[in-house]
Amino acid sequence: MELQGSVFLQNSKPTVRELIKQLSAYYSYVSVLGTDTSGHQYVVSRTGVEVSDSMLCERGFCVRVHNGTNYSEFSFNDLSEDRLEAVVQQIVTSVSKECEQVDSNTYPVMVEEELDKTYYATVEIDPSTVSAETVIEDLSAVKNFGMSYSDLVVNVRAIYDYSTVSKIYMSTSKDLEQSYVISNAHVISMVQKDGVMKYYHESSSGLKGYEVVSDLLTLCQNCIDKSIQLLDAKPVLPGEYEIICTPEISGLIAHEAFGHGVEMDMFVKNRAKGAEYLGHEVASLKTSMHDGAAAAQHVSSYLFDDEGTLGSDTLVIENGILNTGISDLLSALKLGTQPTGNGKRQSFERKAYARMTNTFFASGQDTLDDMIASVKHGYLLEGMMSGMEDPKNWGIQCIMTMGHEIKDGKLTGHLVSPVIMTGFVPDLLKSISMVSETVELDGAGFCGKGYKELVKTANGGPYIKAKARLG
Repeated sequence: MELQGSVFLQNSKPTVRELIKQLSAYYSYVSVLGTDTSGHQYVVSRTGVEVSDSMLCERGFCVRVHNGTNYSEFSFNDLSEDRLEAVVQQIVTSVSKECEQVDSNTYPVMVEEELDKTYYATVEIDPSTVSAETVIEDLSAVKNFGMSYSDLVVNVRAIYDYSTVSKIYMSTSKDLEQSYVISNAHVISMVQKDGVMKYYHESSSGLKGYEVVSDLLTLCQNCIDKSIQLLDAKPVLPGEYEIICTPEISGLIAHEAFGHGVEMDMFVKNRAKGAEYLGHEVASLKTSMHDGAAAAQHVSSYLFDDEGTLGSDTLVIENGILNTGISDLLSALKLGTQPTGNGKRQSFERKAYARMTNTFFASGQDTLDDMIASVKHGYLLEGMMSGMEDPKNWGIQCIMTMGHEIKDGKLTGHLVSPVIMTGFVPDLLKSISMVSETVELDGAGFCGKGYKELVKTANGGPYIKAKARLG
């Protein structure tokens, strides 16, 4: 079924047009982003049931104007005909005070092309039409299945959350509207034996509706099986190994290595080494990497970003060569480059930054079986826990839940856990020697900018074979 869009935003459009008209008497550039996001999170576990609003819920507007020197923004959540004059005066007064108090950093006035586009996504089951009782009943069935699956299970958490995201972007040249649903279904299993407790996490996500919940029973079984396997895992002996990364771990590397490392607001601030290597080799010939709202259909796909730039498919790395970064609009203005549709805000109250969307390595021609057969001694890595990257110095750290040992081309059945991978980004990417044929993406989590500014992203890729330091 096709979504209908936000009635609130659609009813606000005439007032937004009038706001732009009145502000245009003061400023050479005016744009307005309007957001209306609703949704819920449901959690069922052995200890109870939790129902809450989605963490993405918001409703409000952000005005951006060119103040004669650079850009100022003003956010608010109350816009009506009765308050229009007061809002205009608030914006003018606020911008005037800001210009008096803040050091100038000059930006040119944007020149926008005429654009009128709308995107309403389709889903199989609109989650807003599913009752809380039905969701809790379905999640309880997953939890009950998991609790009865093994005597080693001490708890199972079955989770479903969704957000119906609606946005408008309007200026003197643009009239854009979009509405889509982001859904995530998760299972977390906890098992215990001889005083040792382990857990694992599985998820399904996408621009989907309530239909993702149908994946949970299979995910629950896989999740518990892996939790039980972890009970017998041993620490890894530190050293350099041949590694095979599952698509989830390939995505973690892509996200940390040349996701954060090519966010071009960091180029402006001279905080990213990637700016020095544009046009140079940074990975093996087998390595290509994409990012973009139009690069894949997943949780970070959209018609336009939070600055009114249409989403794109950016080929960040092509056959080992660093082509370009990913950019918000203001960074592109400062650098003299084209924006890539990566300007994203945590909410209408927050600044837009250059952020990742759907980030993944491109497919190759190898098979997983051939990769395993080629390994003398190494590990098949899976289960993303966390990752960090230093864009200024290209250090990377990825933490995985488990590694399956491979010796002489065969899986031995021995597990190591946890697994910490560290290294220098180009060394890691230049060691990629085999790439599988199928790309898979996952978008269950959030991405932060430093320690804050959480937004939805998807990451992934094919299976890849490389070399890395593990500990």
